[in-house]
Amino acid sequence: MYDVAIIGSGPGGYAAAIHAGQAGLKTVLIEKQKRLGGTCTLVGCIPTKAMLHSADLIEEIRHAADNGIVVQGNPSVNMGAVLAKKNKVVEQSSNGVSFLMKKNKVTVVTGFGKIAGKGKVEVTAEGGAKQTIEAKNIVIATGSVVREFPGLESDGKVVLNSDQILDLDRVPKSMIVVGAGAVGMEFASVHAAFGAKITIVELMPHLLPIEDEDVSKEMERAYKKRGIDFRLEAKVEKLERLPNGVKATVAKKDGTTEVLEAELLLSAIGRKPVTEGIGLESVGIKTDGRGFIPVSPMMETNVPGIFAIGDAVPTAMLAHLATQEALTCIDFIAGRNPPALKYEQCPGATYSSPEVASVGLTEKAARAKGYDVKVGKFPFSANGKARILGQTTGFVKIVSDTKYDEVLGVHIIGPRATDLIAEACAALRLEATTEDLARTIHPHPTVAEIMGEAAHATLGHPLHI
Repeated sequence: MYDVAIIGSGPGGYAAAIHAGQAGLKTVLIEKQKRLGGTCTLVGCIPTKAMLHSADLIEEIRHAADNGIVVQGNPSVNMGAVLAKKNKVVEQSSNGVSFLMKKNKVTVVTGFGKIAGKGKVEVTAEGGAKQTIEAKNIVIATGSVVREFPGLESDGKVVLNSDQILDLDRVPKSMIVVGAGAVGMEFASVHAAFGAKITIVELMPHLLPIEDEDVSKEMERAYKKRGIDFRLEAKVEKLERLPNGVKATVAKKDGTTEVLEAELLLSAIGRKPVTEGIGLESVGIKTDGRGFIPVSPMMETNVPGIFAIGDAVPTAMLAHLATQEALTCIDFIAGRNPPALKYEQCPGATYSSPEVASVGLTEKAARAKGYDVKVGKFPFSANGKARILGQTTGFVKIVSDTKYDEVLGVHIIGPRATDLIAEACAALRLEATTEDLARTIHPHPTVAEIMGEAAHATLGHPLHI
């Protein structure tokens, strides 16, 4: 009898296993794949960022002469080597998870886990052999899979999904990307850097539609400058698959249509939770209309002793959030009385070029909530380190409450935005004021000092502009 059985080894599942092991709980981790790490490690966060680093490198090399470095000839992309580097990083990361299981005395069972009643998980191995694992608590961390959109189903040839494109062994001459969320924007950024002609099709009025509108508009300017084309408030109405490409009929908001042709189409519509076929009905757990499992703030399902975390629940599909949900869940099981997560303080990050990151309320959302809002912006073009890097596109925008000066949201577009957002996360967690940020001593010259500069701008006395 185990104290905790965890189904799924992604960032939520393996973090839950580590934390449970550290708490002295007898723990078993069940994973259907031979490698541990789940979507994030195997086909998500880690491999995509490895490819984005390759894309950043070739852009750096193209501008090496600006920094006094002579490169003979034009740099080119060896996709075989790019994929090899990506695969090496994935393997290292997956092996790291396996090591952590051993270190924390977590039993790993390979096979498909299915709830077979309260306190029971039936595991079916690849060859069909079955075993039943008993545990006092079960944590569902089954993650998500690519959502196939009707009419845009992937075929692995001319229409690819976000998993399949990770193994594309060539740079396409042209590609249509459907969806301008983080996934679509990142792959558009990679392949544009590698030399492909990219056209993005997005149903909403802006690229990165969930971000602050000022950030989205800046991203649109940046992508235009990079030669990345896009169609907003548009959708693929008809798709014709050709032997060597695709022909997409795009319907626009004004009622007109346009035919786009490309070598490939990437469907980056989104992901859906893996909750079908895992035995929820055997214990009376029902999903919502989208397949997610409703849970309490402590990640409890409606059945005592069964919990769900990560992409299986109706919260943001983000690896870092899944990890925090895992810690909350295990602390509750261990009787540690943890605080509930503050989901409004979960950051978002897009690793495109330029990078985008945000936490808290957008300006529009803050005003909608009734706050008397004050806003400050500071451009990277006025930051010394950004000038040194040659990456001056973008800004930091701070949204604050006028009455108490509390920081409500921070929105960044520009170099190292996904790293810089961590300071803003701490600020919101600690209920910091804009003055707190302004009076924080930031090292110079760094891109990080732009956070203090933006705070000064919000207070009405920017220093360097």
